[in-house]
Amino acid sequence: MAKSLSAPPPPASAPALTGLDPLRYPAGEPMSTSPPARLPVVHSEAIRRQRRLRLQARHCGKEQPVFRPDDGVIQLCTIDDLVKENIVTIHYLVKRRRKDCYNPKLIMSKGLIATRSTGTPDLVDFDWEALGFQLVPTDFMYIMKCSSDGVFTKGELVPYGPIEMNPAAAVLNYGQGLLEGLRAHRKEDGSVIVFRPEENALRMRIGADRLCMPAPSVEQFLSGVKQTILANKRWVPPTGKGSLYIRPLLIGSGAMLGVAPAPEYTFVVYVCPVGHYFKDGLSPISLLTEEEYHRAAPGGTGDIKTIGNYASVVSAQRRAKAKGHSDVLYLDPVHKKFVEEVSSCNIFMVKDNVISTPLLTGTILPGITRRSIIEIARNLGIQVEERLIAIDELLDADEVFCTGTAVVLSPVGSIVYHGRRVEYGGGKVGAVSQQLYSALTAIQKGLAEDSMGWSVQLN
Repeated sequence: MAKSLSAPPPPASAPALTGLDPLRYPAGEPMSTSPPARLPVVHSEAIRRQRRLRLQARHCGKEQPVFRPDDGVIQLCTIDDLVKENIVTIHYLVKRRRKDCYNPKLIMSKGLIATRSTGTPDLVDFDWEALGFQLVPTDFMYIMKCSSDGVFTKGELVPYGPIEMNPAAAVLNYGQGLLEGLRAHRKEDGSVIVFRPEENALRMRIGADRLCMPAPSVEQFLSGVKQTILANKRWVPPTGKGSLYIRPLLIGSGAMLGVAPAPEYTFVVYVCPVGHYFKDGLSPISLLTEEEYHRAAPGGTGDIKTIGNYASVVSAQRRAKAKGHSDVLYLDPVHKKFVEEVSSCNIFMVKDNVISTPLLTGTILPGITRRSIIEIARNLGIQVEERLIAIDELLDADEVFCTGTAVVLSPVGSIVYHGRRVEYGGGKVGAVSQQLYSALTAIQKGLAEDSMGWSVQLN
């Protein structure tokens, strides 16, 4: 069964406001130049007072009073108050600008937002059918700081946007930084489910130890992820239209000169609605075997999710795409014949109903989706082997597929090696690949029983 992380109950629905033009932030559509009607403003102190009353009533065993703004009342509150009260926002033009226009982004930069309480998690006005895998700015991000003592301060939600950083920051000069990636899906009942976030937290801690960085505890990591998802819940795509990609970052933000651990670190979480990673969705992809460059070296950082691992693949990836391929397949740097992984995902092969994937030897990222597929396959009674796989053996496979948080499970339709093109399945998804994809995504989307307790439910 899915684990549950409960959020505060939403406030009761408020009467609709009149006389105002709503702005669907952050699309930035021009609004009416007429100033909004003069309405009473309830400041954040009123919300804090209501919260204290709730807590007092809870401890006294009494019914909790509910804050219900009167008709025509705009709540002017801080972002923290907004998220803690689980208020779904509609942004209004409340700040005068030149030519009688109003700029809600300016209000957000001051830490204040004008909102209407709706009581239900509305979706943004977005063309979900056209959703791909590219950056779509959302409403909020989460930031938590850590000084040289290794203790993280309390994190906070802030408007999504640029973060201030010294040019001497360790991450900019020496690449001291880690990233993670996970997904959240909207279920039919409107709730949100997150897939194996504890594993991402643990992997970040392993990477941080390798780079001499303090890392958030698992609880701090999960709290930041949860708060960011709930603050941006209206950006979680409708069921079947995509998912919310969550990007946690841990970076050496402190200024320094010389190679050494940074004096300060910043943990950031932002989110973005996404569709399929490859433009053709579940359609088989084409891989070009890279024969000049290598993704990682023995004894290096190939088995952690450090930011430098990804910049090094861009050149080979661009060259492959220019030739019509989807991505690059990397071989080991020593023998130059054993398969390692694709640019940002692990690789599997199927031969005579046996699944094989490269053994983790220190140069391959231990993918969370990789491990999940191995466990699902074994639970289905399919034999799985983790071992060295020569490129010639891969070319002779019945099926080949890639796995990763971004790609989920993508079947491979062809691989080019030494100018020779080998095709799999006649351009169709293989039976084993389809079976595993269906089983994995059913758990990720909350459509099947989660007997392994992988998913976390956000209420």
